[in-house]
Amino acid sequence: MRRNLPISLLATALLLAGCRAEEPDSPVPSTSDDRSVGHIHGLGVDPADGTLYVATHHGLFHVDRSGEPRRVADRWQDTMAFTVAGPGRFLASGHPDLREDLPPHLGLIESTDAGETWRPLALQGEADFHILEKVGDDLYAYDATSGRLLVTQDQKSFTEVAQLPLLSISADPEDSNGLLGTMNQGQLIEIDATTGATAERPGPPLVLIETTSEGDVVGIDPAGTIHVSDDSGETWTRHGSIGGQPAAFSITGTEWYAATQDQVIRSVDDGDTWTKVL
Repeated sequence: MRRNLPISLLATALLLAGCRAEEPDSPVPSTSDDRSVGHIHGLGVDPADGTLYVATHHGLFHVDRSGEPRRVADRWQDTMAFTVAGPGRFLASGHPDLREDLPPHLGLIESTDAGETWRPLALQGEADFHILEKVGDDLYAYDATSGRLLVTQDQKSFTEVAQLPLLSISADPEDSNGLLGTMNQGQLIEIDATTGATAERPGPPLVLIETTSEGDVVGIDPAGTIHVSDDSGETWTRHGSIGGQPAAFSITGTEWYAATQDQVIRSVDDGDTWTKVL
């Protein structure tokens, strides 16, 4: 039976949906607003130099060691999905800078120079990916226009895994053929990446999830509380709080980054305490 969506979870789901309800355009470029990060969609650390990149409705920003954000390449594309695939190599999706003669949906795009330039890889004009998640050699991509979760190994051809309303996905540390996902109702589900079958897992309502290199699953609930599971989501322990509704979440080694509507924060103690980055 479909449960009614709590108000707090509904607000978070709408926030993460971002421009699904908006016109698929980026803002008109304005040089006077070059350091305004705005609505955050994704976070990632470039292993080339260990610095943070912030994907937003107003473009991609690089945050250097001083903590100052810099718009990359004066580009204003609405970067809805974002993942770091290697040193200087980023994968993304979203909507173009209004100065570019491109379709409203970028499909899957790639940068090999840390966001300075981008090239189309697949489904330009067709897909609006809101989730991109690398799991081994597979790239999982969630298309908000169709509600389909797709998978690709070559970033060119895609296979449908399932169709369902997702907020986030991550690797299932106990199943090499499985994924964990969060849905609009806040429930955690397991997804068989081979058959597309799903099953609900117990636990708190979660919005965003990540899997650590040690095999722990980390989730953030609608209020911003951190929950950690060491048994693939069967049981959970509460840690700290990010202090508001989550907008983005990323784990790289011992560094955990999270974003709310008005700040980016960082934890190096498994989410117990957080310090402001941006």
